[in-house]
Amino acid sequence: MAYCSVCGLEVDDKEKFCPACGSPIMGQAGDAPVQQPPPQQQYQAPPQQQYQAPPQQQYQGPPPPGQGPAFMNTPDTTGQYDPRDIEQNKMMAILAYLGLLFLVPLLAAPQSRFARFHANQGLVLFIFEAGASVVLIILGILFMFISPALSILSTILWLLVWLPSIALIVLGIINASGGRAKELPLIGKIRLLK
Repeated sequence: MAYCSVCGLEVDDKEKFCPACGSPIMGQAGDAPVQQPPPQQQYQAPPQQQYQAPPQQQYQGPPPPGQGPAFMNTPDTTGQYDPRDIEQNKMMAILAYLGLLFLVPLLAAPQSRFARFHANQGLVLFIFEAGASVVLIILGILFMFISPALSILSTILWLLVWLPSIALIVLGIINASGGRAKELPLIGKIRLLK
């Protein structure tokens, strides 16, 4: 008689497997010992939560009038212009915001109301920039005579004038390239060209 090496049950010599635990019986002649892997506990993964993306706010376009910064809520008169005029003269309108190039739309597209609107915006912006430059140059010279250390104040004043000016140029170019006749903040209401 043989004994099961796992559970110790007495097993008939003819049995190849233990009737109690199912392990192979060792010690029989001609049988090669088969090693049973040790019993393992089954690993059960903890339940996983489904990933949910955080809710995202949908883009709803520009804010309605009265919302956002007040100086950015300027009139948009695009509906008063012919769509063909807008499409044909977008490039002229863009040039109007590049310094003295505000003259190009006036000379190259004199009949275009859309180009004239942006030429007016560019002209007002150019006059503002030229006037501010003259004032800043005079202040810079005065500051240098008073004290060279005041030149730092002059630099700060230049930044305070030119950074908003560059922002207005970019905003004007964005409006012109988008085919919009929207006034620039702060200076857009001024009409020099009819």
